[in-house]
Amino acid sequence: MKTLAAVAHAATCTELREFDVPAPDASAGILEVVTTGVCGSDWGYYSNLPVSRGPLILGHETVGHVRAIGSIAAGRWGVKEGDLVALEEYLPCGHCEHCRSGDFRLCDATDWRLGGLRYGATALSVSPGLWGGFARHQYLHLNTVFHRVPSGVSARHAALALPLSNGIEWTYLQGGAGPGQTVLIQGPGQQGLACVVAAREAGAEQIIVTGLSNPTDTQRLAMAKRLGAHHTIDIETHDVLETVAELTHGRMVDLVIDCASGGPQSVVSAIRLARKKGRVILAGQKRQVIPEFESDRIIANFLTVKGMRGHSYQSVELALQLIASNRHNVCAMSTHVFDLGQTDLALRSLVGQGVEGAIHMTIDPWA
Repeated sequence: MKTLAAVAHAATCTELREFDVPAPDASAGILEVVTTGVCGSDWGYYSNLPVSRGPLILGHETVGHVRAIGSIAAGRWGVKEGDLVALEEYLPCGHCEHCRSGDFRLCDATDWRLGGLRYGATALSVSPGLWGGFARHQYLHLNTVFHRVPSGVSARHAALALPLSNGIEWTYLQGGAGPGQTVLIQGPGQQGLACVVAAREAGAEQIIVTGLSNPTDTQRLAMAKRLGAHHTIDIETHDVLETVAELTHGRMVDLVIDCASGGPQSVVSAIRLARKKGRVILAGQKRQVIPEFESDRIIANFLTVKGMRGHSYQSVELALQLIASNRHNVCAMSTHVFDLGQTDLALRSLVGQGVEGAIHMTIDPWA
């Protein structure tokens, strides 16, 4: 059987290629992809090829039907052929201390920087090559983490599970957002908007989202309001510290979540925006040293500052529940569907070089 995939073969270059679909052995399977979400991290791989591992099939927010399953895999996975499932990107070893304690996202086997395997980040040179969701079929490794898609949920909306789970993980499970609290989210991208939904679900009293003056952020700040944010701040036209002080009557913020992917200034402002005994979640990678990092302020204000990476199994399950009931209008985050030949356009839309108004996009490989 043949399949079609969009291959990222050089920096910001994609081409469609045909592949043979391997017959899975007893410890593997094949997924027939229905749709795959386009994540901001995909652009990081795409814009840095071949540094980020060489030609590969991107896409890790994959939803599809189990097409074939080996006997050993069937006993381990608990799914059957035909099931509609959402995949996590992680392929954990299953036996290290992190896996055994439920934190398999920290397993070295999931880290491509350490030579590990991960869906959407593994090179074609690693057999059988079908490691990404921007394809009609995807190889299923024995250590795949599955989530059954609830009845009645479309594959397109189920693809929101991973970005939404990040928001739940960072805001609620790790950030501790709750009733009566003020939550401030820096950066209105997919992850930031997911944090808005999570903060609203957690019962936060005041949700504030900051962004820039550019058209992309302006549209996303409007979406933040639609999802439940109480206030949005354009930090290029308003002093964010003064504005937040006014909104909180000088108390400042219980929880600051930095989802911004730009320069280091958002880390500096996050620490300044947190109230005494507040919490700061650092989730947006800067890929540079932060020269104005104020460790003394962390000490003086008794702050908790936590680096955040990915999601847990629990947060993905919670995300699928929210999607199933469309709580807080979360399905509105899904704005565009592209076909496989438009993969490059979808990826460029992540950074304002493609269609306007894009928030969460999906690739339908059969369109």
